[in-house]
Amino acid sequence: MKKCLSLLLAFVLTFGAFTVKADEGMWILSLLKKQNIEKMKQMGFKLSAEDIYDVNKACLKDAIVGLSKPNSPFHHFCSGEIISGQGLVLTNHHCGFGAIQSHSTVEHDYLKDGFWAYNKSEELANDDIYASILVRIEDVTSKVLAVVNDNMNEVERAKAVSKISKKLSAEAVRGTSYAAHVQSMFNGNQYFVFVYNIYKDVRLVGAPPQAMGKFGGDTDNWMWPRHTADFSMFRIYTAPDGSSATYSKNNVPLKPKHHLPVSTKGVKEGDFAMIMGFPGTTNRYLTSFGLKQTMEVTNDIRYKVRTKKLAIMKEGMNKSAKIRIQYASKYASCANYWKYSYVQNIALKKLNTMGNKQAIEKEFTNWVNADASRQAKYGKVLETLENAFKATRSLAIAKSYTYEGLGGPEAPKFAAGFQGLDTFFKGGKNADKWERVKPMIAKAAKGFFKDFNTEVEKNLIATLFAEYEKNVDDKYKTKEYKKIFKRYRKNFAKFAKKAAKKSIFMNEAKFNKFLANPSKKVLEKDLVYQAGMALMSTFKSLGSFAGDNGKKIQKSNRLFVDALLQMHPNKAWAPDANSTIRLTYGKVGGYSPKDGVYNMHYTTMDGIIAKTNPKSDEFNTPQHLLDLYKDKNFGNYAENGKLHTCFITNNDITGGNSGSPVINANGELIGTAFDGNSEAMSGDIDFEENLQRCINLDARYMLWIVDVYAGAKNLIEEMDLK
Repeated sequence: MKKCLSLLLAFVLTFGAFTVKADEGMWILSLLKKQNIEKMKQMGFKLSAEDIYDVNKACLKDAIVGLSKPNSPFHHFCSGEIISGQGLVLTNHHCGFGAIQSHSTVEHDYLKDGFWAYNKSEELANDDIYASILVRIEDVTSKVLAVVNDNMNEVERAKAVSKISKKLSAEAVRGTSYAAHVQSMFNGNQYFVFVYNIYKDVRLVGAPPQAMGKFGGDTDNWMWPRHTADFSMFRIYTAPDGSSATYSKNNVPLKPKHHLPVSTKGVKEGDFAMIMGFPGTTNRYLTSFGLKQTMEVTNDIRYKVRTKKLAIMKEGMNKSAKIRIQYASKYASCANYWKYSYVQNIALKKLNTMGNKQAIEKEFTNWVNADASRQAKYGKVLETLENAFKATRSLAIAKSYTYEGLGGPEAPKFAAGFQGLDTFFKGGKNADKWERVKPMIAKAAKGFFKDFNTEVEKNLIATLFAEYEKNVDDKYKTKEYKKIFKRYRKNFAKFAKKAAKKSIFMNEAKFNKFLANPSKKVLEKDLVYQAGMALMSTFKSLGSFAGDNGKKIQKSNRLFVDALLQMHPNKAWAPDANSTIRLTYGKVGGYSPKDGVYNMHYTTMDGIIAKTNPKSDEFNTPQHLLDLYKDKNFGNYAENGKLHTCFITNNDITGGNSGSPVINANGELIGTAFDGNSEAMSGDIDFEENLQRCINLDARYMLWIVDVYAGAKNLIEEMDLK
């Protein structure tokens, strides 16, 4: 039963904390000594809190990497770990997929064949990946809350918080080359500043073939048992003096303060395991009203629209190797949360998450009603949330279809970025700067068209725009949108066909011709540009529809979480994930997903052979692996004659944790986290301690692939194997 049911909550209030089968929480490193370390030691951890986080000496935090894009350095899309004294970083294959794809061509298909740098000169540079390493964390709650008060409305509050946050971030890094970001916790009830050293030269070192790195494809995604070699390797480079620098042939490998030794001992049931990384987003404090919208609007619409989007991309990818490479990363990214939405709704219903949320709300109501001052502050919170979510349901539907439908194709979004560019054309007020701007535009366009196919895009526009049109209330459709499609009588196939033939944003040659002689008239008449403007106007107008209801939801959610914290003042609370570095701890162990079934905690290469199907894109195992298996050539990495591939723990993780190190009681790497299990996909909203499992790549399978399969002895030699 869930620990948040009414009777159990009453027990906690009376007698204190109780034991659960898994430890819920993505914990802030600077608070481990106060909140968690004693429990961790009871579970088998053999190091100290200072061995994990210390601002004065090298520790585990110095080996943990957050991967991000240059335009959003504090939003970490994946995690990684440094596993050598030469800045070698291990992460997931799907985290490195975009980089692998970007370097692939029909002649050098690294997706199909894999890639290995047998010396550092062969490593491949990437201009769109940054790597962050934490310097320190500081609690600035008192400083932020000092500038707000209960008389402020939500707009005034947000402006005050933003202003003080910028000031505190600047103060935290003054006189250094670091970067800082103040992050809200517990829905605006606490604030911490995170200081990072952000490295800008990150090079691809190695990756197994896609047939291994994505073994099982969409069929096995979010499933256990698993046999996926989900890893890739990068290396961080710095300027010769060790400082962060953009790519240069003179840069040198990072000399990290700490790197993780790699264990070859393997794991057994009950072993302590902790994970450090950058989890993206959880919504554990979501109310039943928000949950209803997530299930019935967000998840349903995402799954419905992406089913059609994926089919269109797949149809194109099946036509040629070039299109397959062009859309491989985009397809994988789209498919990931397509399936997530589907299996999450199944789990939420099966585990009665709605009932669990309502039980918490009942306890909240009883606590509020027991005190007049509480009633004055929190008495209307749930009623306000219920009414506000009801009032904004059609808006939520419009937002989802705008994002998934109208925003599904990529050419209109690319075209929208050219708004205002006409001022740089001949006769414009910024015409004297055109020659300086032109190379940047040309570079962006080259990158866009490299992974673009006109026929695929035409079909996406025709199908996804039609989904938007038929499912969104007319009151949310802007005049810009209506003006364009009125001419085509909402025949989106006709619109897409003409756009494919005429638009400069659907053909690289046409675009380059335009760039050589740009014209405001040509730009404004372009159909895809007009669609891009309609998309932008729609996004902008949707914000205005939320009005007071949006502010009410924001404020009421903050008050609801504030009350929960006060209801259990002695409890160690973990804030929702928000792309900041966290630690979660648990143990290795199997589970029973349904009656009569028990899933063991590990898989072996035997499972790969059993699943192999040469006729399947998802289970077509490389012949080289089959030959090595037949010869039982497992190097020094087998256990009792079996090569273990993956294992599971009950760690609390989510998206963004992909690539995070799984660390044993001695601080050694035993695996790399890459997925969760479908039975507990409700976990981002309500942690399920009996079923929640983190799926991890066994470090020994990774080492075997690098060493025996790929023969990259150079990489093995620089690791510290235990």
